[in-house]
Amino acid sequence: MKIKGLRWWVIGLIMLITIINYLDRGTLNYMWVANIEYKLVDKINPELKENQAEYVPATNSYRLVSKKGNEIVQSKNRISLKNNGNTVVNRQGIAYDLGIVDTESAPEVAAKQAKDFLGEITIFFMIAYGLSQLFSGKLYDKIGTRHGFLVSVLIWGTADALTSLARGKVSLTSFRMMLGLGEAGPWPGATKSNAEWFPQKERAFAQGLFGAAASIGSILAPIVILMLYISLGWQITFAIVGGMGILWVIPWLIINKKGPKEHNWITSEEREYILSGQPESKITNEKGKSWKELLSNKKNYSVILGRFFLDPIWWMFVTYLPMYLVDQFQLNIKELAFSAWIPYVGAMIGSISGGWFSGHLIKKGHSVDKARKTAMLLGGSIIIPAVIASVLVPNAVVAVILMAFVLGGFQFTITNIQTLPSDLHCGKSVGSLAGLGGASAVFGTILAILFAGQISSWPLLFGLLAALVPLSLASVFITVGKIEQIK
Repeated sequence: MKIKGLRWWVIGLIMLITIINYLDRGTLNYMWVANIEYKLVDKINPELKENQAEYVPATNSYRLVSKKGNEIVQSKNRISLKNNGNTVVNRQGIAYDLGIVDTESAPEVAAKQAKDFLGEITIFFMIAYGLSQLFSGKLYDKIGTRHGFLVSVLIWGTADALTSLARGKVSLTSFRMMLGLGEAGPWPGATKSNAEWFPQKERAFAQGLFGAAASIGSILAPIVILMLYISLGWQITFAIVGGMGILWVIPWLIINKKGPKEHNWITSEEREYILSGQPESKITNEKGKSWKELLSNKKNYSVILGRFFLDPIWWMFVTYLPMYLVDQFQLNIKELAFSAWIPYVGAMIGSISGGWFSGHLIKKGHSVDKARKTAMLLGGSIIIPAVIASVLVPNAVVAVILMAFVLGGFQFTITNIQTLPSDLHCGKSVGSLAGLGGASAVFGTILAILFAGQISSWPLLFGLLAALVPLSLASVFITVGKIEQIK
């Protein structure tokens, strides 16, 4: 059996698991805190299938009953009213259900606790994620992308499903660390797979598709996760989303049997097209470089430093965007579900267009060096004004639209930075350098989250992200020199 365009099936499966990856990592952030609305009534009617609230004068509190029958008694100072007092808004979510936030404290104190604790849990997640980035590159270089993805997916899918059993901060943090250990692998893995399955002129586009899948996952996350949360609760949501990745393993093992050189389903025309467009394929008996060898070459720091400065922009949005929209614009859970996805539409467009743009320049006769650098500069010039404008507008709709330009510019740029490992190295070193770049990105993100804990103003926190763009681009241009295979 022969399959035309087999390389697109492989990147298609990687895109699918990347979407699932972002659903998994978004579970905690979107269910961490949520504004749940209840209709204020004179007396609770259990036959009505809607959230209802009843004021209890004797205790100066509200009796809140969800449409599923779950009941909460909340003191008056812990809730807010809207719609001329006809709607009661209560702050709920995992942070409150597990007692991680002090529910007896003032609302603003509880909100800061929720932000700080989420930051702490995310730091532990990022530590595990960074270590995994570091070693996953080596692992994928050693056992190959087929088995590398298998190991990663089984670890993170199991971790997310097990989070349904969390009972407090310690168990929740432990499961998130396990999630981080698994979830990091596809980033160096995708870079390595693209280097194997695509000619050099298509690699940035393939990397862009991979980045676009991350954006699609981020688009779907608020809708899928919050709708599951509203209908089934957070425990079942974790179990369902975690199980998706485990099911993905089946088609992956069936389709991705071998690389393009040996796969018996690939056509001879596609095999020749791929291998003839890979400059590294002419090198025989190539030995993978050690970390010491990679770190001793200045060019490699274009990946390490470029991602150290730029990646925190993405992670600050992934981690804090739900809380930002809830706190800054007082969005309820349904408003959050149908607005938080908008910035990631821009990210998806930026991912695909960033890869296409540099590939188009190469096809037009420009060098890889000029194509990649031009794309990075163009993406950076979009991010900075969009970041500043997004934190100055008072309207949530306009803000999220501007954020779409921020993440679009980010993906336009990062797609080309993430392609550098395969531009600079041959197959057995690509995953290792991509892993070093991923680890440095994690380190930069941890520092950014620690810094975020010292800033109480959401607009100021997000506005400062604009300063990271020139730092990233300068570090890439200064260290890489000419983008070409390292001899």
